[in-house]
Amino acid sequence: MTYDFTEPSPGDVVVFKGPPAWINNEIAPQESSNIVVRGLQGLGSLVGFAPPDERDFVKRVIAVGGQTVQCCDQQGRMIVDGKSLDEPYIYWDNPSNQEQKTFEPVKVPAGMVWVQGDNRNNSDDSRFQGGGGVNGAVPVDNIIGKARIIVLPPSRWGGITDHNPQESAQPAALGAPAWQSGLPLGAGIAAAWPVLFLGRKLKSGLRRAAGRKP
Repeated sequence: MTYDFTEPSPGDVVVFKGPPAWINNEIAPQESSNIVVRGLQGLGSLVGFAPPDERDFVKRVIAVGGQTVQCCDQQGRMIVDGKSLDEPYIYWDNPSNQEQKTFEPVKVPAGMVWVQGDNRNNSDDSRFQGGGGVNGAVPVDNIIGKARIIVLPPSRWGGITDHNPQESAQPAALGAPAWQSGLPLGAGIAAAWPVLFLGRKLKSGLRRAAGRKP
């Protein structure tokens, strides 16, 4: 019922029906012909278990309609509207490789959201679905509800954080790495040395010539 009264916000973990761009290449499972099984599946759907013929996904909202999303800044962080996101919920399969796949800026269409998985390098989400870009965005109308609790596996039982990654976002640094940004200054200093040296030699020669005059 959450989204009967509010709109999805950055940080919300939502359950949604896969739009065509997400499911066109998938074969949907068929509904069971067993009436008992169908009844159990119907009961399961009331508490969050999707029917077998429905292609539902669970992802976190990163940006909403009208915002521009891209990856990444100099520190490998997602950027929305020119600001680097604060994403403490990201899970890294390989902690030694915390590098996200880069992509060009995408403006999220009105009435849609941009979603990504917390398991950031193992998530087939808006960055890739439909070939990426605006095709990866999800219509707000496809959102079923807000995920609140992790039930399975039991080892991960617990509540789901809805930390807003944009709340503490900082202006993004998109320039070259620090060692590269120092190149123009270094080149300027290097070019200045010959000029300074020649200038000093010229002044010294003029002084000596002046000293030999009667």
